[in-house]
Amino acid sequence: MLPAPRLAILGLQHVFIMYAGAVAVPFIVGSALKLDLHTIALLVNADLLVAGIATIIQAVGVSHLLGVRLPVVAGATFTVVSPMITIASSHGLPTVYGAMLVSGVFGLLIAKPFAKMIKFFPPLVAGTVIVIIGLSLIGPGAGMIAGHDTSAADYGKLSHVALGFGVIALIVLFSWLLRGFLGQLAPLLALALGTLASIPLHLFDLSGVRSAGWFGIASPFHFGAPRFDAAAIVSMCIVMLVTYTESTADMLAVAEMTGKELTDADIARGLATDGLSAVLGGCMNSFPDTAYAENVGLVQMTGVRSRWVVAAAGCFLLVMGLVPKVGAVIAAVPEPVVGGAALVMFAMVTAVGVQTLRKVDFNGNHNLLVVAVSLGVGLLPAVATDPYGNEVFFRHFPAWAQTVFGSPITLTVILAFTLNLLFNHLKLPALRPAATSANSPAATEEDPVPVAEDCSASCPRRIALSSNTYFWESPYPGVSAARSGQCGCGRRSR
Repeated sequence: MLPAPRLAILGLQHVFIMYAGAVAVPFIVGSALKLDLHTIALLVNADLLVAGIATIIQAVGVSHLLGVRLPVVAGATFTVVSPMITIASSHGLPTVYGAMLVSGVFGLLIAKPFAKMIKFFPPLVAGTVIVIIGLSLIGPGAGMIAGHDTSAADYGKLSHVALGFGVIALIVLFSWLLRGFLGQLAPLLALALGTLASIPLHLFDLSGVRSAGWFGIASPFHFGAPRFDAAAIVSMCIVMLVTYTESTADMLAVAEMTGKELTDADIARGLATDGLSAVLGGCMNSFPDTAYAENVGLVQMTGVRSRWVVAAAGCFLLVMGLVPKVGAVIAAVPEPVVGGAALVMFAMVTAVGVQTLRKVDFNGNHNLLVVAVSLGVGLLPAVATDPYGNEVFFRHFPAWAQTVFGSPITLTVILAFTLNLLFNHLKLPALRPAATSANSPAATEEDPVPVAEDCSASCPRRIALSSNTYFWESPYPGVSAARSGQCGCGRRSR
């Protein structure tokens, strides 16, 4: 627990980093459904309110039921955008929120079973997924700086790009020159100076602050009583599974930074909080939440690993959800300025993934292939996009498949998880019988090695490679027994 002034400033820094992404979801959904500005503003307030509640719970925890108790900031997941627009266009928003309610209950029920799969997320899988989280967000980061429509005449406008690059340069400069608390504030200081630099360019517009109210929150079920449709419910439950894969990877990344070894129970509590956010979203006209990768990157960059800082950020989000005028001030920060800082945070997530992959042994196995295929295929939805940044690679697939495969993170999780099982857990039977006598052909590395039935821990052929890994020499000169998983005396190696 840091002193209150530092806690507040560092918490506010987290809010600045994630705000643009958090409000983008209600703006995109509201604009696509042609909602009026007042209604979109209600969606934004509800989004910030639920995000604040979920963030506080993730950081502080609620008994043994909710919260991973790590510096994890929650915000609306982009995975929900396409299904919400599709369902609302056909059946209306009450059907959307009815399906969201059911998916939240579904998420609460499966949180613990889903968390049991953590043992299948070794550094090979976790590192690959963390890398893809950062890489897949570089595109949205570029859109925040240069514009979201690549066909627009003002896309990549020099002043916008200069602002974004200027913020990046300031973050590097402040991180190099400043130490201690000021060094931890490098992103916030860069954002402040970038905002000041945007004033002569007429990008810092405070007119929205004057028109925003002092208090505003939509009543529960603002769009009417929830309705329930089977297809919509299935679609939103798929969104919940996708959200769980993203949150699991982000929680693993934060645990890596903080040195905390996550248990099944920790992961389950974190995922259950995501499920709760969907239940709250269904009641309060909001959206399901997931852990935000840009804030994961901020934790790594600043070295501030206190979960109470994130709890303070959650309190700010809560206030912003209840007091629109406060949120309007932060919303006035120009997108190119926020994009420059966010780009650094996204790349920091990738760097954490690379750091995790350093723990993986790539010698004499197929682990490089697992990483290559997972990253190569997983990046397809991120790089094959239309001029507005929407995924188009799987556009001819069924709607449910687009929801699953359209997310680079989910696609990478599926591939890395499956390939790791195939190459490192499933043991294929030997194709040829072992040599059984002195007259048999000489054994090779591809042959199973005939060995004795007993072995002791003091086996003279045991070779220690590290503190917890041992290989044994084969009874055949020049042949490794590690491939067959047995020592020279017959005992299984580990």
